[in-house]
This record gives sequence, C-alpha cells and structure tokens, in this order.
Amino acid sequence: MTAQALSLTDNAAKKVRQLKESEGNPELMLRVYVTGGGCSGFSYGFNFAESISDDDATFDNGDVRMLVDALSYQYLIGSTVDYVEGLEGSRFVVQNPNATTTCGCGSSFSI
Repeated sequence: MTAQALSLTDNAAKKVRQLKESEGNPELMLRVYVTGGGCSGFSYGFNFAESISDDDATFDNGDVRMLVDALSYQYLIGSTVDYVEGLEGSRFVVQNPNATTTCGCGSSFSI
C-alpha cells in the first residue's frame, strides 16, 4: 500500500496531537475504519490505537500516525481525513473521492 494513498490534514494532525497530550499517551494513533450501516450504506469510524495490526496501512503527518485496516483501505483509497469545527460540532471527517452519495452529516456514504 502506498504511503500517499490516504492523507491526514495538518488540522487533523494538530487535533490528534492535542488528544495524545490530554491522554498523556504519546503512543496513540488515529484509526480510521469503514463499517456497514448508516443511512447511505457504509459509515466512517474513528478511534485510537496503541499498536499496529499486521494488516494495517500507516500514513504519517509529522509525528502523528493514522492507521487503516486492509478491509477499510479499499473504500478509502485517495481520501483525506480532516478535523472540522462548525455549527454541527467538532469532528473528524473523511473527504472520499470514491463515495457516490453521502448523507447530510457526512458520516456515511455509498460507493
């Protein structure tokens, strides 16, 4: 898997750094994954991991690492993960060029 197939914006990396500091755990990495469900068919998920699984692809922005498992990777190729703050609240979002439709909140999609 190529290192530039997915990217993490500077704003998203900054937020992950803040969360790592608030947790007091410099080993935390942002995991991005896709699950079935949601109003458009698939949903994006985010959590933190302390270790890399054998099937994970890794993508770095400075000292911040993002992980994507092999199953999710196929749906996320070419995507950018960002962190936005707005009227809908603060959240990580995926800008996915593979999505043919998305829901209004942007947390689910179909291909």
